[in-house]
Amino acid sequence: MRRFDHFSVGVANGALDLFSAFEEGQPMWTGHGPRLERSEVRFDEPFAEPPAVHLSLVMWDIAVNANQRVDLRATDVTTEGFVVEFRTWGDTRVARARASWMAIGPVRYLEDFDAG
Repeated sequence: MRRFDHFSVGVANGALDLFSAFEEGQPMWTGHGPRLERSEVRFDEPFAEPPAVHLSLVMWDIAVNANQRVDLRATDVTTEGFVVEFRTWGDTRVARARASWMAIGPVRYLEDFDAG
């Protein structure tokens, strides 16, 4: 369990279209083997420390004649944002994907003195 000491707790959330690969024959739709799409998310306001980030796959448009494989991760989490990594492999064909996210972490009180 993560504890936030004397900080307030902030929650930020959003959703993003990760890719739309079928119109232009991009690798997620036409490729085989390991494939990776990365999307950067920036928070509207920074956290005091890197937050915990939860991701959900809320839409994916996938070919039905292949295996359905996906690995969705939040990486490179900082106080300012993070990177969403969408991976697939083998014969999986993904036309489009959308993810929602929620970040929960410590934020400074508005009255905190900043000596910086």
